[in-house]
Amino acid sequence: MKKVEYSQECLKNGFSCSQAVLSAFLGQFDLDKDAVLRIASAFGGGMGGQGEVCGAVSAAFMILGLRYGSAGRHDDEEREKIGNKARMFMDKFKSLKGSIFCRELLGADIGTSEGLKMAEAQAVFETVCPQVVGCSVEIIEEIIFED
Repeated sequence: MKKVEYSQECLKNGFSCSQAVLSAFLGQFDLDKDAVLRIASAFGGGMGGQGEVCGAVSAAFMILGLRYGSAGRHDDEEREKIGNKARMFMDKFKSLKGSIFCRELLGADIGTSEGLKMAEAQAVFETVCPQVVGCSVEIIEEIIFED
Protein backbone atom coordinates (compact mmCIF):
# COMPACT_ATOMS: atom_id res chain seq x y z
CA MET A 1 0.00 0.00 0.00
CA LYS A 2 1.31 3.44 -0.89
CA LYS A 3 2.02 5.96 1.84
CA VAL A 4 -0.82 8.28 0.81
CA GLU A 5 -3.34 5.46 0.86
CA TYR A 6 -1.95 4.16 4.15
CA SER A 7 -2.23 7.58 5.80
CA GLN A 8 -5.78 8.08 4.56
CA GLU A 9 -6.72 4.62 5.81
CA CYS A 10 -5.32 5.57 9.23
CA LEU A 11 -7.67 8.55 9.30
CA LYS A 12 -10.63 6.32 8.51
CA ASN A 13 -9.60 4.07 11.38
CA GLY A 14 -9.78 6.90 13.92
CA PHE A 15 -6.21 8.17 14.01
CA SER A 16 -5.50 11.91 13.89
CA CYS A 17 -3.98 13.65 10.89
CA SER A 18 -0.60 13.90 12.61
CA GLN A 19 -0.62 10.22 13.52
CA ALA A 20 -1.66 9.24 10.00
CA VAL A 21 1.14 11.19 8.31
CA LEU A 22 3.89 10.23 10.73
CA SER A 23 2.98 6.56 10.82
CA ALA A 24 3.09 6.36 7.01
CA PHE A 25 6.85 6.87 7.25
CA LEU A 26 7.57 4.50 10.15
CA GLY A 27 9.16 1.97 7.82
CA GLN A 28 11.93 4.42 6.98
CA PHE A 29 13.02 4.93 10.57
CA ASP A 30 13.85 2.60 13.42
CA LEU A 31 11.12 3.79 15.76
CA ASP A 32 8.60 2.21 18.09
CA LYS A 33 5.17 2.50 16.46
CA ASP A 34 3.28 2.90 19.75
CA ALA A 35 5.63 5.64 20.95
CA VAL A 36 5.37 7.49 17.63
CA LEU A 37 1.58 7.35 17.67
CA ARG A 38 1.50 8.68 21.23
CA ILE A 39 3.91 11.50 20.39
CA ALA A 40 1.92 12.53 17.32
CA SER A 41 -1.47 12.36 19.05
CA ALA A 42 -1.22 15.79 20.66
CA PHE A 43 -0.78 17.53 17.30
CA GLY A 44 -4.10 16.46 15.74
CA GLY A 45 -6.76 19.05 15.09
CA GLY A 46 -4.24 21.83 14.89
CA MET A 47 -2.28 21.40 18.11
CA GLY A 48 -4.59 19.56 20.44
CA GLY A 49 -7.83 20.41 18.65
CA GLN A 50 -7.23 24.16 18.79
CA GLY A 51 -7.31 24.77 15.03
CA GLU A 52 -3.72 26.04 14.91
CA VAL A 53 -0.99 24.46 12.71
CA CYS A 54 -2.48 21.42 10.99
CA GLY A 55 -1.32 18.10 12.44
CA ALA A 56 -0.42 16.87 8.95
CA VAL A 57 2.03 19.79 8.73
CA SER A 58 3.41 19.18 12.21
CA ALA A 59 3.98 15.52 11.36
CA ALA A 60 5.74 16.50 8.14
CA PHE A 61 8.17 18.58 10.17
CA MET A 62 8.74 15.62 12.49
CA ILE A 63 9.57 13.47 9.47
CA LEU A 64 11.95 16.10 8.12
CA GLY A 65 13.63 16.17 11.52
CA LEU A 66 13.96 12.40 11.53
CA ARG A 67 15.40 12.38 8.02
CA TYR A 68 17.62 15.47 8.05
CA GLY A 69 17.97 16.44 11.70
CA SER A 70 20.75 15.74 14.12
CA ALA A 71 20.78 14.37 17.64
CA GLY A 72 23.76 16.55 18.45
CA ARG A 73 24.69 20.15 17.91
CA HIS A 74 23.87 21.34 14.44
CA ASP A 75 26.60 22.84 12.36
CA ASP A 76 25.76 25.60 9.90
CA GLU A 77 25.46 23.22 6.97
CA GLU A 78 22.99 20.97 8.82
CA ARG A 79 20.91 23.95 9.93
CA GLU A 80 20.79 25.25 6.40
CA LYS A 81 19.78 21.86 4.98
CA ILE A 82 16.95 21.23 7.45
CA GLY A 83 15.79 24.84 7.10
CA ASN A 84 15.73 24.53 3.31
CA LYS A 85 13.77 21.27 3.46
CA ALA A 86 11.28 22.80 5.89
CA ARG A 87 10.84 25.84 3.63
CA MET A 88 10.38 23.58 0.62
CA PHE A 89 7.62 21.73 2.41
CA MET A 90 5.95 24.89 3.70
CA ASP A 91 6.05 26.70 0.36
CA LYS A 92 4.62 23.74 -1.55
CA PHE A 93 1.93 22.98 1.04
CA LYS A 94 0.80 26.61 1.19
CA SER A 95 0.75 26.88 -2.60
CA LEU A 96 -1.46 23.78 -2.85
CA LYS A 97 -3.69 24.26 0.20
CA GLY A 98 -3.55 28.00 0.86
CA SER A 99 -2.76 27.74 4.56
CA ILE A 100 -1.07 25.62 7.22
CA PHE A 101 -3.72 26.38 9.83
CA CYS A 102 -6.30 23.74 10.59
CA ARG A 103 -9.15 26.21 11.08
CA GLU A 104 -8.44 27.79 7.67
CA LEU A 105 -8.06 24.45 5.90
CA LEU A 106 -11.32 23.20 7.41
CA GLY A 107 -13.20 26.46 7.08
CA ALA A 108 -14.21 26.21 10.74
CA ASP A 109 -12.51 27.03 14.01
CA ILE A 110 -12.61 23.63 15.68
CA GLY A 111 -11.09 25.19 18.78
CA THR A 112 -14.58 26.47 19.61
CA SER A 113 -17.65 24.34 20.27
CA GLU A 114 -19.59 26.19 17.55
CA GLY A 115 -16.82 25.67 15.01
CA LEU A 116 -16.46 22.01 15.92
CA LYS A 117 -20.21 21.46 15.49
CA MET A 118 -20.09 23.20 12.13
CA ALA A 119 -17.11 21.10 10.99
CA GLU A 120 -18.86 17.92 12.04
CA ALA A 121 -22.11 18.95 10.33
CA GLN A 122 -20.23 19.67 7.10
CA ALA A 123 -18.25 16.40 7.41
CA VAL A 124 -14.96 18.21 6.79
CA PHE A 125 -13.03 15.62 8.78
CA GLU A 126 -14.11 13.03 6.20
CA THR A 127 -13.64 15.23 3.13
CA VAL A 128 -10.95 17.84 3.76
CA CYS A 129 -8.65 15.96 6.15
CA PRO A 130 -7.89 13.01 3.84
CA GLN A 131 -6.91 15.48 1.09
CA VAL A 132 -4.68 17.45 3.46
CA VAL A 133 -3.03 14.30 4.81
CA GLY A 134 -2.44 13.00 1.29
CA CYS A 135 -0.97 16.31 0.22
CA SER A 136 1.42 16.35 3.17
CA VAL A 137 2.59 12.80 2.48
CA GLU A 138 3.11 13.50 -1.23
CA ILE A 139 5.21 16.59 -0.55
CA ILE A 140 7.37 14.76 1.98
CA GLU A 141 7.89 11.93 -0.49
CA GLU A 142 8.95 14.46 -3.15
CA ILE A 143 11.42 16.13 -0.81
CA ILE A 144 12.95 12.88 0.35
CA PHE A 145 12.99 11.46 -3.20
CA GLU A 146 15.02 14.46 -4.41
CA ASP A 147 17.92 13.17 -2.31
